[in-house]
Amino acid sequence: MRAPAAARRWLASALVLLACLTVLPVLFERQLIYYPYRRLEVTPKELGLRFDDVRLVAEDGVVLHGWFLPVDGSRLTVLVCHGNAGNISHRLDRALLIHAKLRADVFLFDYRGYGRSEGTPDEAGTYRDGRAAYLHLTGERGIAPGRLVLFGESLGGAVALQLALEQPSRALVLESPFTSIADMAAVALPLLPMRYFVRTRYDNLAKIAALKVPLLVLHGEADTTVPLEQGRRVFEAAPEPKRFFAIPGAGHNDTYLTGGEAYWQAWSEFLAESGRAAAPRE
Repeated sequence: MRAPAAARRWLASALVLLACLTVLPVLFERQLIYYPYRRLEVTPKELGLRFDDVRLVAEDGVVLHGWFLPVDGSRLTVLVCHGNAGNISHRLDRALLIHAKLRADVFLFDYRGYGRSEGTPDEAGTYRDGRAAYLHLTGERGIAPGRLVLFGESLGGAVALQLALEQPSRALVLESPFTSIADMAAVALPLLPMRYFVRTRYDNLAKIAALKVPLLVLHGEADTTVPLEQGRRVFEAAPEPKRFFAIPGAGHNDTYLTGGEAYWQAWSEFLAESGRAAAPRE
């Protein structure tokens, strides 16, 4: 009788441990998804860039911060929805390359809780923040939707996709997109049943079929954060017109650097095609 009793105690302990390992990530779910950084490492002024310091107010009253970075000769504006870590100061190098390679204006904004933006991030809040950025560009700045390219990197891809489903634009560019937070939980914690407990969805795979604008998906072949297979699944579920560009040797955060000229050529060709595929909606 001792062996069965010991086995029951071992099983009970194992179940308690499993429950703790599952519950703790759920309790700290927000902290595991969002990694905001408050301090701005550098500003456009310090880099000698022209910029407008922008104050946005989301629909729920949260005050957000952004930078509008114009470039001479621009015919497009790229609205950047950044990833889950850092803040807009960590995206200025990308903005400079967008200026140089694509000759497009850039709008960087921080989600609530990031940089100088008020509040605390969550899924619904980041969607509100994206809407505030879009309305600033199309409303206050009078930028026609046909000149607006929505760009999202990683988690920002979910924000940009939601925006593309709600508002007209020229095109959508997703970099390193995941299928859903549930799928990412299974990747990050494969031994735990986390996918069944996460409350944050960001379900790109379920939404992408409703997209009505041209799509470009960029993904590093060596991405160990968001597997390439997830980016391909998002792409395959999307309607035409669409393009997929796998970046040899690139990980999660170095796509636009490791990709070199081929990366920017993929952007340029796609933007040219998007102009022909759908007439700009003014």
